[in-house]
Amino acid sequence: MKLDKQEEKKNNAYCRRIIKLAGNAINKHNLVTDGDKILIAVSGGKDSLSLIDILAERRKFLPIDYELHAIHIITDDVPYVIDKEFLKNFCESLNVHLHFITTHAGLEEKPNKKPCFTCSWNRRKELFEFARKNGFKKIAFGHHMDDAIETLLMNMTQHGNISSIPAKLSMFEGNIEVIRPLLYLTNSEMLKYSAIKEFKSLKENCPYEDHTMREATRQIIHQFEKLNPQARLNLFRSMNNIDEEYLGR
Repeated sequence: MKLDKQEEKKNNAYCRRIIKLAGNAINKHNLVTDGDKILIAVSGGKDSLSLIDILAERRKFLPIDYELHAIHIITDDVPYVIDKEFLKNFCESLNVHLHFITTHAGLEEKPNKKPCFTCSWNRRKELFEFARKNGFKKIAFGHHMDDAIETLLMNMTQHGNISSIPAKLSMFEGNIEVIRPLLYLTNSEMLKYSAIKEFKSLKENCPYEDHTMREATRQIIHQFEKLNPQARLNLFRSMNNIDEEYLGR
């Protein structure tokens, strides 16, 4: 659908603001530096596609250069489908190297474990192994602010600890660094960004996908926002504003 000039101008301004917010997280936490070789984990959803787009767009205007690679791990015994042709063309247009890896989760051999856990664990294993073998020191994930807040509340209620997903995490004795450039952006902002950019979604969703606990946590956050419109942002800020003197031990 062709937009009028005013609408197009508004959309361009919005996308620039989103890229700037991502840049704030990148600069504050020193996530991307000159000469980096970054591997972007791509699920095929809006967040990972937006992450590729934002990192590639920023590279055009920065006085530093960094190499971008994207990887999508196909699990052959889990029936979800992405648009591979779209992803290939998308990455090529942004000068991002794309890798496809096929793996087997072995769901039938592990009937006592939830399929989501087994599949996710297996994909992470393949991802880090690929990074190690191919000299990647940084792996970028498309997690945003809502993911961090939901993880915080889920860990508190389900596991009894205060933890979440940080902007930067050193792993494997400092050999690999996980980075999350979208952490200052909300899910609603990412939805609008991907809609403007007309990103395609998965062709076929995973039938094993179970977001019961995460969706319940999401609804709790909505209830908090009815009490205080700033609740979502305050929950996120609380992770960097811990008053240990007033915590029970």
